Amino acid sequence: MSWGNLMIDALRGRRTGGEQISTWTPDELDRVGRATELEIASRRSDGSLRPYVTIWAVRAGGDIYVRSAYGYDNPWFQRALRSGQGRIQAGGVERDVRFEMPEPGVADDVTVAYHAKYDRYGAAMVGTVVSPEAVRSTLRIVPT
Repeated sequence: MSWGNLMIDALRGRRTGGEQISTWTPDELDRVGRATELEIASRRSDGSLRPYVTIWAVRAGGDIYVRSAYGYDNPWFQRALRSGQGRIQAGGVERDVRFEMPEPGVADDVTVAYHAKYDRYGAAMVGTVVSPEAVRSTLRIVPT
């Protein structure tokens, strides 16, 4: 497949091989990005959802990110990492999603977004999602 065809497929929202991919609508991205809290649930191996966990989330560019305030070994984070899929609810939006490790280059933008959105809660609170351990436990939320 040529570079041009790959770009056309990407613009049409398809992965190579014809698999359809989904993106956030501008309204969903805005609503989820503005919501103070996000409910996140990972899928069990049988496909059922685990109970929702309430966390903070931010928008950085055209993506939604979450971090584990209690580090990489936090149970909800490890379940999401292993499962790779689940569902979120925030700002009146409910979507099935994939959980992906983000590109390393977005860490600073995500940290800036956490400060901008949550500094009003004080340094002790926001510190839980901007620490080096929290940066290591960042997930990109991708709608499916």
